[in-house]
Amino acid sequence: MDIKTIGVEEWLNVWEKSATWDIAQSTISSLTMGELRALDEQDGATFYERLDREKMNYGWIEGSPEFKAEVAKLYRREVNPDHILQTNGCTGANLNAIMAVVEPSDHVIAEWPTYAPLYEIPRTLGAEVEYWELREELGWKPDIEELKRLVRPNTKLICINNASNPIGTVLDADMLGQIAEIARSVGAYVLCDEVYLPLENTESFMSMVDVYERAIVTNSLSKTYSTPAARVGWVLADEEVSNRIRTYRDYTMICGGVFNDTLATYVLEHKDKILERNRKIVFGNRDIAQAWIDTQHRVSWTAPQGVSTSFIQLDIPEDDEEFCRRLLSERGVLLVPGSRFELPCGARLGYCASEDVLREGLRLLGEALAEFDRYDSDDLRGPYLNWPKIIENGPVFLVKRVRFSIPRSQVVTNGAVKRAGIRWALY
Repeated sequence: MDIKTIGVEEWLNVWEKSATWDIAQSTISSLTMGELRALDEQDGATFYERLDREKMNYGWIEGSPEFKAEVAKLYRREVNPDHILQTNGCTGANLNAIMAVVEPSDHVIAEWPTYAPLYEIPRTLGAEVEYWELREELGWKPDIEELKRLVRPNTKLICINNASNPIGTVLDADMLGQIAEIARSVGAYVLCDEVYLPLENTESFMSMVDVYERAIVTNSLSKTYSTPAARVGWVLADEEVSNRIRTYRDYTMICGGVFNDTLATYVLEHKDKILERNRKIVFGNRDIAQAWIDTQHRVSWTAPQGVSTSFIQLDIPEDDEEFCRRLLSERGVLLVPGSRFELPCGARLGYCASEDVLREGLRLLGEALAEFDRYDSDDLRGPYLNWPKIIENGPVFLVKRVRFSIPRSQVVTNGAVKRAGIRWALY
C-alpha cells in the first residue's frame, strides 16, 4: 500500500523531545494528574473507586455504556449510544470511518489544507480525491460555490475539519447546512473531524451530526479536553455506517482498555470544569500571541476562533523547514513548519502551551526573526547560500512572500511554486 507519511506527525516524532520551548502542539495545555484528581473535589476518589472495582481485562470493546452516554450528551440532537464507537484517538476514528465508507474509484472531496489523513487515506484506498480549498481572501474558509462545482453524482464522501487544522477557522451552522444540502443532493456522506471544539460563540456552534443525517463525526479527548494521554476518541455515524465501522475497528484495535475508558468517562463527566479552565488559557494566550505578533513585521496570522491550533505566516528569506530546524537547534524552540501541511513559508503555532512556555518561545522566535534584518537588503541570500537549490529551469521572479491562496496543484517544493511555467522563489 502506497501511503505517504503524515507530515506533521513525522516532524514531531523526530523533533518534539528535543525542545525546551514547545510551542508546536495543538492541545490546550495538558492536564496533570493532580488537576484531574481535583475535578471531583475529592482528590479523585470517584475515579479511583470506580477503577478499584474493575478487573484489568480488555473491558468494553466499543466503550463502556457510561462512556457512550457521556459522549451522546455532546450533541444537540438525540443520538443512539449504540452508534458511538470508541477508537484510538481521533486519528483512529478517521481511519476506521474512511476505510468503512470509501472504495476504489469512488469520488471524494477533501477540504485542503487540513490534517493529511482526511485526503491521503481515501487516495490510498484508490479513490479519486479533489480538493476544496480554504481561501485566504475568505478568512481561510472555503467557497461554497466551489463545492457545488466539485460535487458529482458519484461523490461518495466529503471530508472536512471543523475547526480547521492548522489554521483554526470555524465553519458556522449556516455553512454546515449548505454543505449538508449539497451532499444530500447526491447522497454523499460528510466526514467531519471535530477534534478542535471552539470555546467562543459556543451557543451558535453545531456539530455536523446535528445538521445532516448522513454525517460521520469524529472527536477525542486530546485537544479541547487536554487529555491526550488517554488516547481515547470516538466516531458517531448512522446505523449502517457504524455497523461497517465495527468490523474495521476490530482490525485496528480491540478496545481502549479499562483504565483509559474509566479516565475518559471521568473527564467527560467533569467537562464543564475542564472547559472553564481551558477558556482562560485559550483567550489569555491568544491575547499574548496577538500582542507579540503586533510587534513583528515578519509575522501575521488569522486569529484562531477559540480553538487551540493556529497558523502564522512568516516573511523570511529561508525555507520554513530549515528555519524551524535552526530555531530548535539554536534556541530550543519547536514549531511545525507550514510545509508539513503543504503551506510553505509559515508554521503551526501551538499558542495554548503553558503561559511561561508561550512567552519565552515567542521571545526567542522574535530574536531569530530579528536576525534576518541584520543583513543588507541588497543581498537577497544573506547567509542562506543554499536557497537557489529550489530553483530549476526557466525565468525566476523574486517575490517577498508567496501568498497561500495558490492552488495546491501548483506547489512543487517547499518554498517554490509554479505558475504559468514560471518559477517563483522566496528570498
